[in-house]
Amino acid sequence: MNSDFLISHVRFKKIIYVCTDNLQNQKSMKNKSFISAVLILALQLDAIAQTLVTQAKPVGSKEWGYANIKGEMIIPAKYRKLYRFSPEGLAVIYDTDVRQYYFINLKGEKLPTEIKDFKIKDGLGFDVDGFKNGWMLVKSGEKWGYINAQGKLGIAAKYDDATDFGDGFASAKTGGKYVILNAKGEETPVAGDNIADIKTFNEGLAPFKSSDKKLGFISSDGKIAIPAQYESVGYFVNGLAWAKQGGSLGYINPKGEWVIKPQFDAGKEFDKESGLARVKKGDKWGYVKTSGEMVYINDTDVWGDFSEGLADGRKNDKKGFYNSKGEWAIPPQFDGTRDFHNGYAAAKMGDKWGVIDKQGKWVISPTFDGIKDMELVNQ
Repeated sequence: MNSDFLISHVRFKKIIYVCTDNLQNQKSMKNKSFISAVLILALQLDAIAQTLVTQAKPVGSKEWGYANIKGEMIIPAKYRKLYRFSPEGLAVIYDTDVRQYYFINLKGEKLPTEIKDFKIKDGLGFDVDGFKNGWMLVKSGEKWGYINAQGKLGIAAKYDDATDFGDGFASAKTGGKYVILNAKGEETPVAGDNIADIKTFNEGLAPFKSSDKKLGFISSDGKIAIPAQYESVGYFVNGLAWAKQGGSLGYINPKGEWVIKPQFDAGKEFDKESGLARVKKGDKWGYVKTSGEMVYINDTDVWGDFSEGLADGRKNDKKGFYNSKGEWAIPPQFDGTRDFHNGYAAAKMGDKWGVIDKQGKWVISPTFDGIKDMELVNQ
């Protein structure tokens, strides 16, 4: 269980029981009803359990398995190709011998599925999110649909193309027309006939491409929220998305208004914790705040994206992490790093990988040939 989650859980339960103990000395029916409600809530909190899991490759192994936050292999290394666990407690496995995907739980048990020989969008070699909002996008035959966490094809495979769920919504295409799906599988037609593609939803909006190759945003009700007028766009984070127009990049709000006027050559999404986005003007990288104010960090040879308030940098051929003030929160000492995820980051010392916390302390010693991000998973 994530330590921060555990602490919050315990503190909240203490508050509940203290309040309950105080109120039990009072006799009103109203207070008794309140006591019952908080006791039910406390019992529900007891039922919540989460754990941290990462993909790990032991020394000398050709296969990968899964390890916990202590570095213990909870699922043996026996897979050539595997993906991260989703919050639902399921991970996608690809069997290279029979060329087939399937799902496993935290015990390594195979999830029985209603359909066989399905395919997924595997991200062109990158990791995939797996189940999102309770659904996993799969291809059966020539059509796309969605499997739920019970292995049932809850949303029929009838679409020519579809996206993963994001914020409870997905887009799907059939017969040349797009629809928006909610978490119940209900369809809402997309307004407009000149839509060539729709991406994943984030903060209630999804980028779309028109037939003339311009980009805009569609809302979850199927309506065009921001007309297609940009050369390229990113996703909304912290209420802003990058957009490129006239060869320059700036940031717009959900109304399509320029909050940070186009002035950059390149840019990325905002980090929720630091409130910074990496941008480039000419040959110089820096960071922009949501207010448009620039932040330049000079004590590094490379500039990474901020993730959970920290960005990876390099100095004297060693990697470390600096904060939004440009201070080295974790001094450069590693031979490789990954971004922070759920409070932890993979780091490399020599030719071996481990996991560090935000103080730079090893929580998993660098003893693996490979290690990925820590995922928070419901048990």
